Amino acid sequence: MKPSESGKPKQSLGRRQFLGFAWVGSLAVLGAQSLVTLTRFLKPVSTGGFGGRVYAGKVDEFAVGSINRILSGRFYLVRSEGGFLALWQRCTHLGCAVPYDESASQFHCPCHGSLFDNMGVVTGGPAPRPMDTFPVVIENGEVWVDTSQPTERSAFDPSQLTPA
Repeated sequence: MKPSESGKPKQSLGRRQFLGFAWVGSLAVLGAQSLVTLTRFLKPVSTGGFGGRVYAGKVDEFAVGSINRILSGRFYLVRSEGGFLALWQRCTHLGCAVPYDESASQFHCPCHGSLFDNMGVVTGGPAPRPMDTFPVVIENGEVWVDTSQPTERSAFDPSQLTPA
């Protein structure tokens, strides 16, 4: 060891100590990167699509009596005289996607033949209850639907409509 200017012996970093510090440092960096990656993976991401708040459009874009499919939210937006209703496109029997048949003015499940009217009420087939709904919010003339909170219902009630 070489003496330093203060007279004390100067410690030099040996090769083994350096490799030990480098090894521990690289493990610490790897652990931190893994923790950040795991945290980002587990954190829910709201992208404006299904499972979050979905923009459906402006109130004026939806005619009274219309049924519009909103692909990004996996729901149908029904506008009636009383307001808006967002129906989840999922059948309450076994969860199949239910398309709207415009010519018959009803929803028809292709899997087992359940039929639903314009308000999602069961009119035929094995489905045990009406189609589930999502909360509709109207802000500044825009229609927003929260697809993170499906609501099961046993019947249609006009109070389920969100006034325009």
